[in-house]
Amino acid sequence: MSILGPILSVVFVVIVARMLLKNYYPHAVLLVAGLLMLILAFILGKEMPVLLQPSGTFTFDLFALIKESFAETSIGVGLLIMAIGGFVAYIDSIGASDALVVVVMKPLSLLRKYPFVAAAAVIPIGQLLFIAIPSAAGLSLLLMASIFPILVNLGVSNLTAVSVITASTALGVGPASAISVRAANIAGISPVSYFVDWQINIFILLTIVLTITYYITSRYYDSKMKPEEKNPGMKAQKATQSAPALYAFIPILPIVLLLIFSEVNSWFAKPIVIDTTTAMFASLFVALILELIRKRNLKTVLASLNQFWNGMGDIFKSVVTLIIAADVFSKGLIALGFIDGMVMLSENMGLGVVGFGIVFTILIFLAAMLTGSGNAAFFAFGPLIPGMAAKFGVSPASMILPMNFSANLGRTVSPVAGVIIASAEIAHVTALQLVKRNLIPMLAALIIMLIYHFV
Repeated sequence: MSILGPILSVVFVVIVARMLLKNYYPHAVLLVAGLLMLILAFILGKEMPVLLQPSGTFTFDLFALIKESFAETSIGVGLLIMAIGGFVAYIDSIGASDALVVVVMKPLSLLRKYPFVAAAAVIPIGQLLFIAIPSAAGLSLLLMASIFPILVNLGVSNLTAVSVITASTALGVGPASAISVRAANIAGISPVSYFVDWQINIFILLTIVLTITYYITSRYYDSKMKPEEKNPGMKAQKATQSAPALYAFIPILPIVLLLIFSEVNSWFAKPIVIDTTTAMFASLFVALILELIRKRNLKTVLASLNQFWNGMGDIFKSVVTLIIAADVFSKGLIALGFIDGMVMLSENMGLGVVGFGIVFTILIFLAAMLTGSGNAAFFAFGPLIPGMAAKFGVSPASMILPMNFSANLGRTVSPVAGVIIASAEIAHVTALQLVKRNLIPMLAALIIMLIYHFV
């Protein structure tokens, strides 16, 4: 394999990182860099991304790639993020967010002196929810709608609140996780057995590590911030209960619906399963009905739906478009041979089973960090594991386990990951600021996992 492509991909990563650190417009930087890498990949004769409807010529295929990325994102994670963004805007406009804060703050007032304990406690709770709601973007944004304002009112900074929320999705485990199911298939065991026999011990260990690490780092970083830096974009006044106390239930209704109507329970004779976007729209109409009962003015209530559409539009122009640009950038990296280069590097190092496992785990972490997708990084490396396991005479599950975890850990420190971009936007911070907050705890979790598994 020619090493020119992988070398060029690393050069692009360095240039893009430097431009983003200098506050260049990220949408344009990622999109242009991705297109340039695709052009170079084509010139070098690399394998190009497969299009659903190729134009017949490479020139127009570049723009067709952007079109298909728009289409795929808009009907998938883009619609999910826009629906949650619209829901957040709507519940804020009707006072439901403030009602939740007021209601929850009463029993949590005892923790006002210990806000970082409350923030750290979000991580184990969120990790348990992530098993039942295995969408990183979906769960994080649901928690942004419900938990974020509570943490901020307890006294932590926006960055601390959003960082512990994104950390809740750093360990994708369980039979509903796409990466876990793929890992179990590669290992030749059932997803349930893989979770119970292999994942759960490391899951518990890393959850404890993340909880403790975030408590320490959050206290340190918040103590170094100026008062005006802690809560950008937040209301200056304390939340007041302008809406009925019943409205406090609206922000958490989507989570309740997803837990009830999911594959993890057997409450119904015929399983009823809904996705996050469906839960958002269902919750929106519950809120509309409550507003109609409260105000008894159909015209006003119907007009209030405009807040939902405006919220969707704001998220589209700021978040979804950035995710699309990041997707093009990721495709350019892969086409130019970034992941292939890392595989070749690891295979040529002549490592033993422990060394190989550690190197591959770190490479998957880096690939997820640079591409913004834990799935893409893991799915690219995963198929190589059975052959390597046979070569070393070890269990495929033993080799693939740390790589499974490192993919999600790496995604949580990626400035181009959809969950990071979307959560940072709602928190009124930048993706790079959020990544910096997440970096030390995620590296600590990665190191502890490698020591626990391989030493």
